[in-house]
Amino acid sequence: MAQDTDVIVSSFRHSAPYINAHRNKTFVLMLGGEALDHENFQDIVSDIALLNSLGVKLVLVFGFRPQIDAALLARDLPSRFADNLRITDDQGLDVVKQVVGKLLIDIQATFSMGVVNSPMQGSRINVMSGNFMVAQPIGVRDGIDFCHTGKIRRVDTDSIRWQLNQGAIVVVPPIGYSITGEAFNLSAEEVATQVAIGLKADKIIGFCSNQGVLDDKDRVINEMLPSEAETRLTELTDSDSGTVRYLRAAIASCYAGVKRSHLVSYQESGALLKELFTRDGVGTQIVTESYEKVRDANIEDIGGILELIQPLEEKGILVKRSRELLESEIERFTVVERDGMIIGCAALYCFPENKMGELACVVSHPKYRRGSRGDSLVRHIEAQAIKMGLEKIYVLTTQSIHWFRERGFEPADIQDLPDKKQQMYNFQRNSKILIKSLTH
Repeated sequence: MAQDTDVIVSSFRHSAPYINAHRNKTFVLMLGGEALDHENFQDIVSDIALLNSLGVKLVLVFGFRPQIDAALLARDLPSRFADNLRITDDQGLDVVKQVVGKLLIDIQATFSMGVVNSPMQGSRINVMSGNFMVAQPIGVRDGIDFCHTGKIRRVDTDSIRWQLNQGAIVVVPPIGYSITGEAFNLSAEEVATQVAIGLKADKIIGFCSNQGVLDDKDRVINEMLPSEAETRLTELTDSDSGTVRYLRAAIASCYAGVKRSHLVSYQESGALLKELFTRDGVGTQIVTESYEKVRDANIEDIGGILELIQPLEEKGILVKRSRELLESEIERFTVVERDGMIIGCAALYCFPENKMGELACVVSHPKYRRGSRGDSLVRHIEAQAIKMGLEKIYVLTTQSIHWFRERGFEPADIQDLPDKKQQMYNFQRNSKILIKSLTH
């Protein structure tokens, strides 16, 4: 029991920075009809309610493609598509209105039930909806009349923002209305994208069947730039899957200024919370710039560097450095920062009279050693050395000889070191000496 309590306390402490970071931020959530019908939808609603209680402003855009398909089939009416858009004739529009009305009521009811049957019991969650989308007909495209299928003209962001500022969760169905009083069936992904852009949302999050975007070996791709996501989009064969539709929306949102977009699974309980409140998440994040950066260290990084190198110092792998020494040498260090956490470091000590530099204290966090952080650090240090006019860099290592050999470092002798370093060489440690020539 005590161990379980410790896990809870540890998890809460690690999530605290994200609780603070997400407060008063605006997130747009995309839920397809498949997610609404899944047994995990109740848990998703509870998690959304929890986010609301933590001060996150939430807009929920829902789709209804499978529900419309089922309703049309029950009436012996055809489902017709072109360019991945439903062709909505008069009979189809009647079905759309009925299905949307029922789903909207069901969603609001689920939020009420979700609060009662969850740790949020006793909280008051307001769920609001409205005619936020101004639309017009697509018309005839390539000879095909889309009838009552529409496209967005304008999003009433002022009304949505007012509801959000009252603490409500805003639910937006993919239905638009014209100034002449007509209703139009809209693409849920397009509605979510335009709402996110119009609100200048901080995030747009899509719930798909997979736990994000998968690579060719069915492994989750944790982070992608929009250009990388576009490349992967062209490689995905099922052009009508939820993953493809939401990935397309995420890319468009990022290019329009939404800094982070996420894809998570609607099938895994707690996926939304794991994605938002843990450093590595569980799904795919599309970002305008990587949230993992290689940069010059500053005095505020001292604590993170010490935490990173102390375990290796205790094992004798690294020479011990005091806080005072680090403070005096911090300008020599480069760090890898991942969402506020230092997960890698390296240092460059220059001997300009010999046109040489020492690459030292190359460390990656144990959890991230399978990535390419070490390579990124070495490249960064090499670039610094070249900029300083150095022609060679060397390392002294006791246990990483082959790692450096694979990166172009060659065995050398003590006489190959700068004179000052030869005098300081620790024969007791008996470190191996490896040198690499730099290309200018």
